[in-house]
Amino acid sequence: MGGRAAATKNTTASAPLYTALQEYIAKRDASFHVPGHKNGAAYRGGTAGAELAGVLALDVTEITGTDDLHHPEGVIREAQELAAGVFGAEETFFLVGGSTAGNLAMILSVCTAPGDVLLVQRNVHKSVIHGLMLAGAHAVFLAPQQDAGSGLVTIPSERTVREALRRYPGAKGLLVTHPNYYGMGASLRPLAELCHAAGVPLLVDEAHGAHFGLHPALPESALQAGADGVVQSTHKMLTALTMGAMLHVQGGLLDRGLLRQRLAMVQSSSPSYPIMASLDLSRSKLQSEGSAFFERGLAAVEQLERGLRELPRFGLLKPGASGDHVAYAIQDPWKAVLYDATGEWSGYELHAKLEEGGCVPEMSDERYVVLALGPGTTSEDVSRVLRRLGQLSAIGEASRFSTWNIQTDAKWPAWDEVSSPVAFGLRPVGPEEKETILLEDCEGRQAAEMVIPYPPGIPLLYPGETVSRRMKEQLVALRRAKAKCQGPADPTLKTIQVIKHRTESREGH
Repeated sequence: MGGRAAATKNTTASAPLYTALQEYIAKRDASFHVPGHKNGAAYRGGTAGAELAGVLALDVTEITGTDDLHHPEGVIREAQELAAGVFGAEETFFLVGGSTAGNLAMILSVCTAPGDVLLVQRNVHKSVIHGLMLAGAHAVFLAPQQDAGSGLVTIPSERTVREALRRYPGAKGLLVTHPNYYGMGASLRPLAELCHAAGVPLLVDEAHGAHFGLHPALPESALQAGADGVVQSTHKMLTALTMGAMLHVQGGLLDRGLLRQRLAMVQSSSPSYPIMASLDLSRSKLQSEGSAFFERGLAAVEQLERGLRELPRFGLLKPGASGDHVAYAIQDPWKAVLYDATGEWSGYELHAKLEEGGCVPEMSDERYVVLALGPGTTSEDVSRVLRRLGQLSAIGEASRFSTWNIQTDAKWPAWDEVSSPVAFGLRPVGPEEKETILLEDCEGRQAAEMVIPYPPGIPLLYPGETVSRRMKEQLVALRRAKAKCQGPADPTLKTIQVIKHRTESREGH
């Protein structure tokens, strides 16, 4: 189990959905069905939209031979089964709404009654919060582990998950994000074992790890680690069109019939055939090419690392630099996390300077810049970014070495290891239900606003969450430090908005 099938070259790997669409185009049938552009004919002969002709030819609907995503019996079913075989799942579902659709469907499949408790890693994508809202669920937030060297965080610890399962034996499952946006992670195996011992599923938002487990140089995938439901953005680190993603399932802890129904709820009844075809082609390409599919991108990583060794001004984040092999044991080689070791430029500044040189990073924060490499990254691409970094090495006070980029910030938010349940729903809290109080008086009250310190950009407090003594002390410390916070109406944190009437905790629900 676990998707190593891609490492075995199979030149006959088929792409059944894509092939069916090509056959439809070749027949040149007259279209008396949607979509209205009629296989791209509406754009032919004009100057605008001609470049879309190839994509529009594939943009069909559910007609004879093209199958139905929400009730697949033909080529879509075959394409999904082939994907399951490559990625190591028992069953795979194509997603045309990105990993967002998969996260929503997973949550709605396990949280089926208002008030159901789900254990959730605190630093999750907003789609997870939206899923909790749609489900009317109660989230118990688990503190992530912090890497001491970088100040960045990964998944919750085994100890934290064990304690959460002890406190909330009725929880419907655990949802974590792995890897994080920086490609960092830790072993998921202990968390899967704890969840299975408790009889609940481990759900993983693996949006940035669709390539994991498919080559010996890449980290283990969530499925290989034992996760029950895994969402992957095939478009992010593999080769599908944007919004192309997959949901993989194994084991018996998820109700797959209900999951199919939830997917039909959150995805369009007119799914994009170009996106689905790109999922089929992405799987076919990596299966047919085997290890060679990954080798160009991995060679680009080696080239980048060699070049950076000649440019000591710029550091590259690696596991083990802090000696913490628990929080940060895994690094995606295709996520190169750079920083200015002199401390002169923030990540945002370095990002802008790279863009000025024609190199566009994936993201940046106050310390780091993330370069996303992949199977399409060329040697010329890497040479270009190294030339730009070489130019930048000579700018500014490069001799003023500092370690501020790689030292833990003492003012890092100290979350409660396991939060009290936080109720989510679709009804907004009206102004008449909120009041503004002094920060010092917030202990025991329910927050009516989100507090997000930057860095790291992870919510310290969610609306509806009860403010503990430790959290209040942390908020006061952030105020003293004049930390930048997003979310609160009073960014100085002299005051905070809370819900007027307290709601009892549902510990043990």
